[in-house]
Amino acid sequence: MIVLLTYDISDNRTRARFHRYLKEYGINSQKSVFECLLDPDGVREVLVRAAEIIDPETDSVRLYRICSRCMSKVRVSGVGFKITQLDYMIL
Repeated sequence: MIVLLTYDISDNRTRARFHRYLKEYGINSQKSVFECLLDPDGVREVLVRAAEIIDPETDSVRLYRICSRCMSKVRVSGVGFKITQLDYMIL
């Protein structure tokens, strides 16, 4: 499934570490936004990792599942691409 993962992490070091971690799972489409192709286990793994490193008092991580019907309605203006335009899968 395609998921849109956003984060707002106040600590620079933690934010950079989480950003590097997410690069293993998807495409960094904007500063704190990743588009990822994940199975249910991958979703759980990312959410568990997020819970381990963020400070719930100051930080947030949001994960939105995007159905294929909704993905076909995504529009990109300016620089960028949609994850469906890739001809490979990030494992």
